[in-house]
Amino acid sequence: MSTPAGFPMLDLPYSTPPEALIGPRVRLRLWRKADWDSLAQMLADPDVMEHLMPVNGRAESDAVAQRIERHFAAYGFGLWAMEVPGVSPFIGYTGLVHVPYAAAFTPAVEIGWRIQKAHWGHGYVSEAARLALADAFTRFDLKEVVALTVPANTRSQAVMHRLGMTRDPAEDFDSPLVPSGHRLKRHVLYRLTRAAFEAQPASSQHP
Repeated sequence: MSTPAGFPMLDLPYSTPPEALIGPRVRLRLWRKADWDSLAQMLADPDVMEHLMPVNGRAESDAVAQRIERHFAAYGFGLWAMEVPGVSPFIGYTGLVHVPYAAAFTPAVEIGWRIQKAHWGHGYVSEAARLALADAFTRFDLKEVVALTVPANTRSQAVMHRLGMTRDPAEDFDSPLVPSGHRLKRHVLYRLTRAAFEAQPASSQHP
């Protein structure tokens, strides 16, 4: 289907999201207004944003939170707030969204994540991403999920590999959301089919 915004979208039925997705350590939940302060701090961290287009100030950060909430309200899935009980009520976000532009691989649903630098290196993103993927493949008739990043973002690509995603360099592309000539223009595309995800051994589901 094609949205009023002008980009192609998968025609998925609406499904009310669960209150939370709970893993061994990570809890994914719907957003609270109290999360917006932590989101703004995370998006102002130059290390977190090294491979991303900048979010300039609190107004733009709040706009990100509003888009996340609108996506959940419209489609029943989105970017979940991540918490680690006993560690922090908010460490970032992980989840799935419609790719918001036309490209050779769209319409498609993308998995993405952002995490506070203080919580890097603990496997939280991999655990959270598996929770989000299992929910999406269960509640929706998705055949595939994609992931996108820039070639230099080897940290995110390592997560994609751990999730069982694969890349064909022939599918690398220029993001229409990034200005021409910008260092972040070129993107790589990773794919994960539902069949491949479900075929992974149980041992791979843990960080």
